[in-house]
This record gives sequence, C-alpha cells and structure tokens, in this order.
Amino acid sequence: MNAKPQPLNTKVLDLEYNSQLPRMVIPEYGRSVQKMVDYALAIKDRDERNRVARSIIKIMGQLNPHLRDTEDYNHKLWAHLFIISDFKLDVDSPYPKPSRETFQTKPDIVPYPQSKIRYGHYGKSIEKLIKAGIEMEEGPEKVEYIKMLANLMKRTFLTWNRNTVEDETIIKQLDELSEGQLKLAENEQLAQVSDLLKSTRSVQSQQQGKTHGRRNKGGQKNNRNYKKRSR
Repeated sequence: MNAKPQPLNTKVLDLEYNSQLPRMVIPEYGRSVQKMVDYALAIKDRDERNRVARSIIKIMGQLNPHLRDTEDYNHKLWAHLFIISDFKLDVDSPYPKPSRETFQTKPDIVPYPQSKIRYGHYGKSIEKLIKAGIEMEEGPEKVEYIKMLANLMKRTFLTWNRNTVEDETIIKQLDELSEGQLKLAENEQLAQVSDLLKSTRSVQSQQQGKTHGRRNKGGQKNNRNYKKRSR
C-alpha cells in the first residue's frame, strides 16, 4: 500500500534584517561583536564577565589587525569595548574606564590668523621674510638678503602674471611691505624675467620627471610580470 504523501511545510522562516536591528555603535566590528558585548552585559558573575570581556578584546583585535600599527593598541580596543556597551559594562580593565563625557567634549577652536595680506600673490611667507630682513643687522649679508628677497618676490609675482613685471613694481611693493626699511642697493639690477621663468620651468619639469619616473618604474615592473605570465 502506497504511503500517504505528507503535506508541505509552508511555514516561512523568520529572517533578521539589519534595517530592523538596533543600530551598531561601531559598525566596523560587526553585529557579532555587538551581540557578544550584549551577552557580557547580562552576565551576573564578575569573574565570568571579565573572562568574556578579555575574549571579546582578542576577537576585536583579530577583526581589525590594522589597529596594531596605532599607538596604544590595547588601550584603544578597551575604549571601543566600553563605547560599544554604551559605557555600561562593568569589568576590570587594565586602563581607566572612559566616560561618555570624554567623547562628547567638543574640540578647542583652532585660532586662525586675523591679519590681512596686502598682496595676495606674495602670501604670508614673503611678509615673514621681509620681517626677518628688517631685524637683520646692517652689512653685506643684509644687502645680499634684500636682493635675494626682491628676486623671490619677482619670481612669485610671475607665477600669477606670466606676461612681465617691471623692477620698479617689485621695488615699490618691497618698500610698502617693509614700510621703507628695506631698499635695494643703488644701481642694483634684479634677475631678468626670462631667467626667472626658465628656472621655474626647470624646477617644475624636474618634479614632473620624478613623478613620471615613479609611474614608469611601476609600469615597467608590471610589464615584466605580464611577460612572465605570458610565457
């Protein structure tokens, strides 16, 4: 006699979706670590809770090995453990237990210089160099410094205006920025525009050559590997 067929089980399994679960405090450790921490919170025996906490720390370190390169590696893991537990986990940590307020304190406001730059194309660096020149003692060294500073101003000017610039313009702006305290020696000539542009292009080409060389070196290496695989 043939066996009577059994009815199909049409019960749908209950699935957990992340969108329906509580938000994870530090998602990088995953839902499993979050559940482990929740389990540790429910343990009443302190010794057992400490043992579970140390096990969780080991797992957290294995899940994020890149943290080992950071300073105070273990300290950071224990801090993350307390954060994940919403600072409710009561265990014996080798480090002081952080408080919620520690991570809610706003950073100090970074002070920004409020002084205005008279000529934007020179920037703050040129103004600092001018100030340093004013403080120098009179003598041949200061004379040479002023000449180099004026040529630097001329080169900087040309990076923003590639056409040309008269020496009188640089001398006038140097006089304004130094409040008349820095002046070129009489009959002193600044470098030619063509020479300044040539030196600027030379520096730029060298920098581009180094960048291209690094890329080309990597490309040649890849090509060699490709040839080996082709053989």
